[in-house]
Amino acid sequence: MLDVASDLVSSIRAASREMVRELGFLGKTIAGTDMSASAVHMLIEIGNTPGVTAKALSERLRLEKSSVSRMLKSLEKRGEISVRTLDTDKRASGLHLTDQGTRTYEAINAFGDAQVRGALSRLAGSSGLTVAKSLADYAAALSRTDERPRREPVSWQITEGYQTGMIGDIAAMHGRTHGAIVGTGPAFETVVAAGLSEFASRMDRPFNNSWSVVEDGRVVASISIDGEDLEGNVAHLRWFILQDRLRGKGLGRELLSRALAHVDELGFDETWLWTLKGLDPARRLYERNGFVLTDEYLGDQWGQEVWEQKFVRTRPA
Repeated sequence: MLDVASDLVSSIRAASREMVRELGFLGKTIAGTDMSASAVHMLIEIGNTPGVTAKALSERLRLEKSSVSRMLKSLEKRGEISVRTLDTDKRASGLHLTDQGTRTYEAINAFGDAQVRGALSRLAGSSGLTVAKSLADYAAALSRTDERPRREPVSWQITEGYQTGMIGDIAAMHGRTHGAIVGTGPAFETVVAAGLSEFASRMDRPFNNSWSVVEDGRVVASISIDGEDLEGNVAHLRWFILQDRLRGKGLGRELLSRALAHVDELGFDETWLWTLKGLDPARRLYERNGFVLTDEYLGDQWGQEVWEQKFVRTRPA
């Protein structure tokens, strides 16, 4: 690796941060739309490569499969994309823009083109071709994964019981993670926060507990067992949530394992949980740990009608 002067590195990093700010990536929405940067990138990729698969999108955008799945469901619900079985492989599906999605795609491109043309018109003494080649070379260098330094595995510390700020942190994670399904706005977060607030006052009782990962003073992953709110020696698994960036690292599996160990040690006959339909990675995790889907219905407790599912796990013999 070349010995690069530290002032040059600092200059490039500062310019990169300025570009991120000027292009609007720090906001909730981008490119003149009401969509997140990830969703806009996804729509562009589908428009540029009709028939692309969800797996290819995940690899291209470097996003977790669960995050891609949620965003695709949101885009399909908005009427921006459609999913079609591939002619070459009936087991796989390709992604396409709808007429509405095509209009959105064209509007995004027009917005981006105007940004670039405006910036180039203000350059003094620089060639647009030089800028284009330099940016392309730099992007290509960043994408060379074989030269990236390896990250040391992170060991997450899981703590039990109430954590300062956990009510707001957990409610916010639910809102950001499930907003595409239940809708944005205060209704969903309010219900989550109210239930968690009530539970927090009795979290220290023997049948109840919570397991959380705290990072820089914030709860970034959590799961709880409420052993009191259901009758008949049944435990209630509640508020199981992780930040998107922590998915796929085995942390969810470890949290669930600790919660179920607590349930089994206390001798509960069954453990019930309710969740939203469409969270397929979570469903697979539940089913690998003995949960079975027992009910599915249209509910409205979150502010709008959504399909909910009930899973039940019987204590191992």
